[in-house]
Amino acid sequence: MKKAFIFLLVFTFLLGGTASATEEINMDDWEEVFDEEMWETVEAIATVSDISVNVPSAILMEKETGTIIYEQNAHERLAPASVTKVMTMLLVVEAIEAGTLKLTDKITTGEHAAEMGGSQIYLEVNEEMTAEDMLKAVAIASANDASVALAEHIAGSEEAFVRRMNERAKELNMTDTVFANCTGLPTQSEHLTSAYDIAIMSRELISHDIIKKFTTIWMDTVRGGEFGLGNTNKLIRFYNGATGLKTGFTQDAMYCLSATAQRDGVEYIAVVMHAQTSAIRFESAKVLLNYAFSHYSLLDVYPAEALKPIPVTLGEVKNLQPVLLSHQKLLVEKMKVQGLVKNVTITDNLEAPVEKGQELGRLTVSDSDGNELANVPIVADNEVRRLSWGQIFLRYLRILLAGDL
Repeated sequence: MKKAFIFLLVFTFLLGGTASATEEINMDDWEEVFDEEMWETVEAIATVSDISVNVPSAILMEKETGTIIYEQNAHERLAPASVTKVMTMLLVVEAIEAGTLKLTDKITTGEHAAEMGGSQIYLEVNEEMTAEDMLKAVAIASANDASVALAEHIAGSEEAFVRRMNERAKELNMTDTVFANCTGLPTQSEHLTSAYDIAIMSRELISHDIIKKFTTIWMDTVRGGEFGLGNTNKLIRFYNGATGLKTGFTQDAMYCLSATAQRDGVEYIAVVMHAQTSAIRFESAKVLLNYAFSHYSLLDVYPAEALKPIPVTLGEVKNLQPVLLSHQKLLVEKMKVQGLVKNVTITDNLEAPVEKGQELGRLTVSDSDGNELANVPIVADNEVRRLSWGQIFLRYLRILLAGDL
């Protein structure tokens, strides 16, 4: 009977393009989500300067700098539903990169994982599946059973894994967050976060390129092609540059979304919480992302001209090359890019010894109104030792013999 049910789900998925075995999309909203006219309208709305989204809480952040472009009740603590799995996937990816978990590892499903409800791939007790397929099921179809199976494999139990989730949240300074499980399913315990904290953990997750191998998939299968997966994040199909990231829905949390998209080397994170319908959450995220792409540019912070070597008195080398302490990037409104002013303040001579990393000056970047946007130290790229008395004598002797005095 179970196999017949799974076949029916796959058949429905192939015909209608829905995600098999998922609660993420309310079927009443299906036509609205896929209404092409609605998507085109949102594209036009997103060009206005005054962002307005019809949701209780939202935030728009740039990935590289962490700059917050827009926020609305961003620190309000709310139930996140399956957006919880952003942290679950982060810990899985970190385990992979640490070498404690391999994508090829076989994971055996325990009783607790098999009894998960909601979005799932219907894992049976003792069923084995690779970590890659389980992560795929979590990223694409929001599978609760696969989430718990991964958690138990990594930490020994879901409880131990959740402790690590909360520890990681503290490490990321997610002060609005407490997790009670790794799925986001309704619980009697406190399980809350905020749009701001979701943006923080989403930013951390997408810094690991491996996750996009999974979150950018629109349709796929597991069990050797026998079970279909459809992405619960419809932006993956309909939004140019979409890279992820995670949807969520419960009756308490309503429709939530952490949406990420990248174009021309800049990536943005739009988080929407507790939208009334699935269509509203996607519409709101699209408005936010379109605003960011339309109005901002990500620039490398460099001096207007190359930094010239600085003479070093009494040094083993005569000149030292100054460099920026860090290659910083700056998010700037496109209309202000042409008015940026770069100013370099730097010493014009040095006396040895000079330490590597010693500050030699500053590069500041300001807008046309004089507001400082960046302030980057300029430092010595190498150590320069002071000449000994013997070395000084030999240097001046060579100069004397060469007739330069």
